[in-house]
Amino acid sequence: MGFYTKTAMRLFGQTAEASSFYFVDLKNNLKCARIKMSVQEYLSVAVLTSFIIFLIELPMLSLIIALLIQSMFPESVWLFAFISSFTLSIFLTIIFFFVFINYPRVIIKERGKRLENTLPFASLYLSTLFSSRLDLHKVFNIFSKYSNYGEITEEINAVTNDMEVFGLDANTSLERAIDRSSSKTFKELLWGILSINRSGGDVNVFLREKAKALMEEYRRRMYEFSHQLTIFIEVYLTAVIMGAIFFSILTSIMSGLSGVGMDTVFLQFALIFIFLPAVTAVFILLIRSAAPSSE
Repeated sequence: MGFYTKTAMRLFGQTAEASSFYFVDLKNNLKCARIKMSVQEYLSVAVLTSFIIFLIELPMLSLIIALLIQSMFPESVWLFAFISSFTLSIFLTIIFFFVFINYPRVIIKERGKRLENTLPFASLYLSTLFSSRLDLHKVFNIFSKYSNYGEITEEINAVTNDMEVFGLDANTSLERAIDRSSSKTFKELLWGILSINRSGGDVNVFLREKAKALMEEYRRRMYEFSHQLTIFIEVYLTAVIMGAIFFSILTSIMSGLSGVGMDTVFLQFALIFIFLPAVTAVFILLIRSAAPSSE
């Protein structure tokens, strides 16, 4: 526990403990997000961080609002600015607090996406290992040492650690991995391995068929993404690039006819150096969010 967390616990620990029952999903979210903090610690840090944000926002917003309205309310400008900034600061602080509380969900979603991107290939590798008729512990041990599938390798390595370090059996270790996994598809895969391992079936056959299904799903996602990418490129080139070129030419002609040049230069400057980079950044974020792979 670091100094910041200790300070938060000392100041807001009791408040966090009393209000922890309002956040019933937070404990499981922290575990799935691999955030090594208790619910009380995380809530204390959230409250302290929100309070610091409030203390920073209040004077800054007061000054900004006072400068904006000093011509409209010259006599009571600071009182009006303080009341307005206080109300706005409380509103923004509440928003920040709930964003902070839901941050583990964002981590879980990102980890789940990275995990599902490599799951078809990892399941093929696992199927190959199980075809050698090794027991589950040895297969997971080999996979965790020699594979390079990111989140899945970490998950399997955690299962191996449960068996080797804590002395748990394979079934219990799989159950623990299912509880902390951030991907529904990976949970289904582990449930299948667990059920077949308990019943004494052939895990290799299950993984081979599961890998085929996952690979077909991955191909379908890549096919849909290729079509989405085509639409994004067409919209970007047609509406953004061609629109910016047409606007620049049109404003140049209009300024030449009207004799007003400075306003046109400013508009063209804003279009080229502000609008186009901002729209490009938005398109990049849209493409990254729609991409099946996070790489």
